[in-house]
Amino acid sequence: MWHRTRVLRLWDNAFSPFARKVRMVLEYKQLEHEVVDGLSRSQRDALERVNGRVEVPALEHGALIVVNSADIVAYLERVFPERPVHPADHAAWVRARAWERCSDAVVDPIVIDVSYWLWAERDDEIPEGLLDRAREDIGRVYDALERDLAGRDFLCGALSIADIALFPHLNASRMCQLPIDGARHPRLLAYYKRLRAMEPFASDLARIQAYLADPAALDVERRRIFWRGDRLEWMLAAGQHAWLTKEIEEGRVIWPGLGIPG
Repeated sequence: MWHRTRVLRLWDNAFSPFARKVRMVLEYKQLEHEVVDGLSRSQRDALERVNGRVEVPALEHGALIVVNSADIVAYLERVFPERPVHPADHAAWVRARAWERCSDAVVDPIVIDVSYWLWAERDDEIPEGLLDRAREDIGRVYDALERDLAGRDFLCGALSIADIALFPHLNASRMCQLPIDGARHPRLLAYYKRLRAMEPFASDLARIQAYLADPAALDVERRRIFWRGDRLEWMLAAGQHAWLTKEIEEGRVIWPGLGIPG
């Protein structure tokens, strides 16, 4: 069939949790694919032609273009159903999608918004109270993960998109000063350690470690921050209106383009 003869090209970046999610799904499904670092400055115009929002991931499959990590995963499940990452059981499917959505819309903003003072070119300190708010909110997520891991190796029975979507954020948690406390969340910590030793997670770790080995050499925008909906929402909910307004006034933001289907 045509879909098995067309090249899969992933517009990727090793630092993007959403791109990491999709790449791990491709690897778990054992699908051959090409990778382009869409966030490198040299590829910006090419990425814009593929995804008007100028963000990764985006997937080209022959003449088809799929954007948004959850939509890409759903597409891969539809076209390549072998080695599924969406559970067959209805209740487990609902739970896995709920955790993927939580990872994308709740965990991602918390982790990414406090990470800016670790990798971006900044001359200020993290705003007062922001890290405390992040620890409070991520603690609630960790509590729920600890609950759902009772008696389970994975969040929804077998390995699923829930585990894959969460992994990049759990990996970044210690660096972002949001570590998993083994005394409070022993099941979660054991789960994270278990994932680290498995594929496709081990390969993902090797990629991110290699990518961050020399941050000064990265060909990506590090002065201006690319903002998207949930990350803006969490920053505003955390009371950082004045900080964000100053960022906008000083030209330190990049906004997504219009994501109009071509």
